[in-house]
Amino acid sequence: MKALILVGGFGTRLRPLTLSVPKPLVDFANKPMILHQIEALKAAGVDEVVLAINYQPEVMLSFLRDFETKIGIKITCSQETEPMGTAGPLALARDKLLDGSGEPFFVLNSDVISEYPLKQMIDFHKHHGGEASIMVTKVEEPSKYGVVVMEEETGLVQRFVEKPQIFVGNKINAGIYLLNPATLDRIQLRPTSIEKEIFPKIASECSLYAMVLPGFWMDIGQPRDYITGLRLYLDSLRRIAPSKLSKGTHVVGNVIIDASAHIGEGCLIGPDVSIGQGCVIEDGVRLSRCTIMRGVRIKRHSCVSGSIIGWHSTVGQWARVENMTVLGEDVHVSDEVYSNGGVVLPHKEIKTSILNPQIVMGVDSG
Repeated sequence: MKALILVGGFGTRLRPLTLSVPKPLVDFANKPMILHQIEALKAAGVDEVVLAINYQPEVMLSFLRDFETKIGIKITCSQETEPMGTAGPLALARDKLLDGSGEPFFVLNSDVISEYPLKQMIDFHKHHGGEASIMVTKVEEPSKYGVVVMEEETGLVQRFVEKPQIFVGNKINAGIYLLNPATLDRIQLRPTSIEKEIFPKIASECSLYAMVLPGFWMDIGQPRDYITGLRLYLDSLRRIAPSKLSKGTHVVGNVIIDASAHIGEGCLIGPDVSIGQGCVIEDGVRLSRCTIMRGVRIKRHSCVSGSIIGWHSTVGQWARVENMTVLGEDVHVSDEVYSNGGVVLPHKEIKTSILNPQIVMGVDSG
């Protein structure tokens, strides 16, 4: 069985992290975002994943080579020379996806994090016998999204309504699809939207079905949603794999700490924190609702909340970092500095406080 992951472009919404690596390789809960998806696909019986990409394919592939062997899955790239939308990449990768078996294939949006109930989706697809299945998720404010109007009992999709001003339903496209090979015949090799051009046609032929996603869902393509996604992901771990969460007198709520990280005395960590490989958290540090990526040092008595600290950065002692601050790779925040929503480019040094949310050039470090 095969799968295509829509990787796309430059990841501008997650800068400055994507100035160092392509967006799918940005760590989420201590492993690259895309690895969560590849592992879930493998568990569902997929043996080949095609990455639809138009940016740095060689970086992606060289990084993922290690995981090919570890996970036991083939990973290839289909490179766009121009942005092809959400359907064009399927036409471009047609020869990689068709193997003559007639088996359906998965398509995933690389920004989406969920519990990936892919085996259930295969059963759902076989049961309804239609051409395509899409995963939908319930939202509280459907007027911000394109809504999928469907029969509750069967899942048959009737129509799509873009940002409805009156209530027509509360289910939106979750960016996870299972498609029969016949769908590829509908897609021309040009920039095309699968949501606006292809799915409505299949729905009009009564051959598109929607499965309501159990558990959580989040598009983590921007910092605020990334932090929310981490909370939902850790909540999910608490339910389905509590042994993966860290325990201890210094831990509050749901926290994951890599075994190689060092935690000092008198720290208070949590809720909703991930601490990566080789991190050093010195004495008396307070961390909540944040991601601390690989190789970071948080010095004594500093406080980080609601923020993302990029690889190999340092937060000085008695510093305070909060309100969706995002530090790129190798950023050094001096002692006693306050950051209120600063977005700091890689390899910079911050010597004065950032009092209001802003993009900060800083001083080159080193």
